Amino acid sequence: MIEITNRAAAELKALMEDAGKSGSAIRIYITGSSADVRYGLALADNINDNDVTMENNGIKIVMASDVAVGFTDGSIDFVADRTGKNFIIQNAESGTCDNCDECGICDAD
Repeated sequence: MIEITNRAAAELKALMEDAGKSGSAIRIYITGSSADVRYGLALADNINDNDVTMENNGIKIVMASDVAVGFTDGSIDFVADRTGKNFIIQNAESGTCDNCDECGICDAD
């Protein structure tokens, strides 16, 4: 389960409303290199048959199946301080994946 904090849910809902996409889904995707996997968020304009979907705190989450294999438990939070505003995406499974043949996230041999 991916938990979305109340702060993150409120900010995501406000961003979707501002974009005229209230009720849309949020896609979690991978950015960075195989040595430094990081996650990003975007509005999910298209949901494919192979995507994994879930919902938490009123927000629908979408991930490609290869991303979902390595990200089954985590959280999305939102922080705002004098340095800026950011979503914090944490994967409880980071560093513990043993599904290299299946997920392809880290490109391990």
